[in-house]
Amino acid sequence: MQDNIEKMQDISPTKQPDNTQKHHILATLNKLLHARAFYLICVILVLYGVTLPIALSFGGVSWHELNMDIFFGLRVPRVCVPILVGMLLASSGVVVQSVFANPLADPYIIGVAASATLGAVIAYLLGLNDIYYGIFGFLASVSVSLVIFAIGRQRDMATLLMLGVAISAFVGAFTTFAIYLIGEQSFKITAWLMGDFSSASWYRVGILCVPTLLCGWYFYSKRLELNILLHGDEEARSLGIHVGRLKIELLIAASFAVGFCVGMSGLIGFVGLIIPHILRLLLGNSNHAVVLPLSFLLGGLFLLACDTFGRSILFDGTAIPVGVITSFFGAPFFLYLALKRK
Repeated sequence: MQDNIEKMQDISPTKQPDNTQKHHILATLNKLLHARAFYLICVILVLYGVTLPIALSFGGVSWHELNMDIFFGLRVPRVCVPILVGMLLASSGVVVQSVFANPLADPYIIGVAASATLGAVIAYLLGLNDIYYGIFGFLASVSVSLVIFAIGRQRDMATLLMLGVAISAFVGAFTTFAIYLIGEQSFKITAWLMGDFSSASWYRVGILCVPTLLCGWYFYSKRLELNILLHGDEEARSLGIHVGRLKIELLIAASFAVGFCVGMSGLIGFVGLIIPHILRLLLGNSNHAVVLPLSFLLGGLFLLACDTFGRSILFDGTAIPVGVITSFFGAPFFLYLALKRK
């Protein structure tokens, strides 16, 4: 009995410092994470301050001849739309990667964005209002998202990527045929498919504000559940989370965001792949309470910068589509991640 008491006395002092030390380490890491996030927010805001004046300066009229109707009626919406689209695409990428537990799972790569394109083209063929481009895009993308989830959730990375390629090719065939039916207006649709903000207006800004606010609120409200999913489905189930239902709800919300992005701006790839990885690299952490808000800020800045860069380089008076710019950066980044993971 005395021996047991002595053993307990020997053990208890050692356990207490261990637990205290663990809490101290976690507190230190948490402070470091928030400090990095604060500095990163400051840098992003400074870059916004540099990029916004440059983006607002593009147009056929100089600053001296510019009137307020042109400025607020044309240039400001032209800047707001890429920011909102970038926010939605980046945050959707964060969520999709967590749902599939795959760092290469991006709405563009796995075929969700391509299906949204088909929905938007159908709405165009039917002569519907702009808002229906987003609605039809959402319906098409959510259908494909659920199919991909049902087939690929228990598959490895290679299978998921091949599934995305197959779905993109299958849906792309219908999209190409629909463009063929459009006839003389097909060039306009082709330019839109490469990512186009030339039709930006306050009406489209208002449309995009709805999914931005709804998805932003919903994604952030699920930040704790998303953090738990990082530890695996079994861990999440042991904590009382209905994993299947949660993932389906998250995919529906992500499809809602992607559908309206594609409907308002065309097919823009790799934003949901690049931004989450950059943030995790800079923060050294995957805490969704920090990554999600920063993905909104950095995603908007990235797409605005890409669009501004594309408009600054003209070929025969035509700006480079923003989807070409994002693919120029995103494709090598994707290859790097794939080879590194392999």
